[in-house]
Amino acid sequence: MCGILAVLGCADWSQAKRARVLACSRRLKHRGPDWSGLYQCEGNFLAQQRLAVVSPLSGDQPLYNQDRTVVVVANGEIYNHKKIRKQFAAKHTFTTGSDCEVIIPLYEEYGENFVNMLDGVFAFVLYDTRNNTYMAARDAIGVNPLYIGWSNDGAVWISSEMKALHDDCPKFELFPPGHLYSSSGGGFRRWYNPEWFAELVPATPYQPLVLREAFEKAVIKRLMTDVPFGVLLSGGLDSSLVASVTKRHLIETEAAKKFGTELHSFVVGLENSPDLKAAREVADFLGTIHHEFHFTVQDGIDAIEEVIYHNETYDVTTIRASTPMFLMARKIKALGVKMVLSGEGSDELLGGYLYFHFAPNKEEFHKETCRKVKALHQYDCLRANKATSAWGLEVRVPFLDKEFIDVAMSMDPEWKLYDPDLGRIEKWVMRKAFDDEEEPYLPKHILYRQKEQFSDGVGYSWIDGLKAFTEQQVTDEMMKNAAEVFPYNTPINKEAYYYRMIFERLYPQESARETVPWGPSIACSTPAAIEWVAQWKASNDPSGRLITSHNSATPAHANGNGNGKMQNGNGAVANGNGHVNGNGKVTANGKANGPLE
Repeated sequence: MCGILAVLGCADWSQAKRARVLACSRRLKHRGPDWSGLYQCEGNFLAQQRLAVVSPLSGDQPLYNQDRTVVVVANGEIYNHKKIRKQFAAKHTFTTGSDCEVIIPLYEEYGENFVNMLDGVFAFVLYDTRNNTYMAARDAIGVNPLYIGWSNDGAVWISSEMKALHDDCPKFELFPPGHLYSSSGGGFRRWYNPEWFAELVPATPYQPLVLREAFEKAVIKRLMTDVPFGVLLSGGLDSSLVASVTKRHLIETEAAKKFGTELHSFVVGLENSPDLKAAREVADFLGTIHHEFHFTVQDGIDAIEEVIYHNETYDVTTIRASTPMFLMARKIKALGVKMVLSGEGSDELLGGYLYFHFAPNKEEFHKETCRKVKALHQYDCLRANKATSAWGLEVRVPFLDKEFIDVAMSMDPEWKLYDPDLGRIEKWVMRKAFDDEEEPYLPKHILYRQKEQFSDGVGYSWIDGLKAFTEQQVTDEMMKNAAEVFPYNTPINKEAYYYRMIFERLYPQESARETVPWGPSIACSTPAAIEWVAQWKASNDPSGRLITSHNSATPAHANGNGNGKMQNGNGAVANGNGHVNGNGKVTANGKANGPLE
């Protein structure tokens, strides 16, 4: 990941303005600690902070065409860049090894109508000095963050993160995924228009080998790297499949020639958390060099303000899940790793969250998956990207590969439905696709392990501890006045109020609070899915443990009606003592089973 900032159409061309742009760009240095660059043409500035993952020695930005009339700054991984380079070998002189340089010949050949030819994730700004026009674009799902703002002098600001523009733009907003912005075209237009966007129920039958092949291709293309890398491994289905496919195909890649075939895996959790145990089992099965990082509830509490600063959100679920990931990313980077693969996106595509068990029919199930995928850029994509890039670590997410998305979303949702009578649990289609008796990808009990939300899997007492802590920090009187203090997206509990106080101090602008999604949720549902079960409307906590079919469902919400009955008969109640370790001691120390090569 890198950080980009473009300021376009300034009336002020002075050195003082250049210095201001540089100062704002440096707020993104955590995203790109390896190098920085700035281009200026009159009142147009393009800046980049680089994290060098592909071609570290020759990919510095900004990037230019041969006569330096077209300029690009980009934060991206273009996985088909070698194919595009061959296409333009006779027409274009490439001057770097950067995968993002292919944006320039595509623009020169096709104008602005090339974005759908890029296979990867990206956020970029291109400036054409010949006609004083510019364009910017963001990847299909919004894996890479991007914001756009307008300053009082009429300039347009485009930045990887809000923190680089919020002080200079009275109005700013999220740059929508799957869109490009054109100065000559009059603003935004959508470049990503898949069939599933219309939310019509597809009828393609389930083909397990097609699904498996699409996912394996998605993982393999993301092994494009010139630096040491690893995998995040929670021990759940998604991260375990990413690790398994990576391990199986690593030997075939260019990366293996540079760094060997040993694969490093990483997990974070409280002592004795579900993820630590499951990840250890998967790592032993796959033969990875496994690194286990522990943290305490107090470690997490101490990090919350930094997490909110970097993630630029006050969404409760995002902050809960981001904090352990933020702590883990620092440890991973300290080991010399600059890129990791992760399992985000599967639950949205395949209906993996436990509340999907209660979808009334396949039509509602499919519409909810569409809503979830469209909103990923405000939730899991934001978390995975910003919590790790805070320490200069890049995360790649194979489940959000465009081709895999097409396969997953074109499948008849009847096959995705939870149906215990047929032995189908959540994400059964993915589990079945990788259930290979002859050459198993994973142990059976891992392949069929129940879904855990990341904030739950790191240790149930993490959320209990957060609730206990924020209960102490926010008084009942403060909550009574919450609507007066925060009339927009009013916090509905003390944990949300606490996060909002920090956010407002860091990002006090009206535009800032409007970038954060809000609304009722149960186990990460959209507000629309709350209508599926009447009792869910009374809940104000998004934890997956509140769903009755979870093996550790909390008693107050078992069966969705508050009667405390455990539907599946084996659900131990999670630790609810709310004890917070108050000693402030940092214990996020890593245990490594082998050296980094």
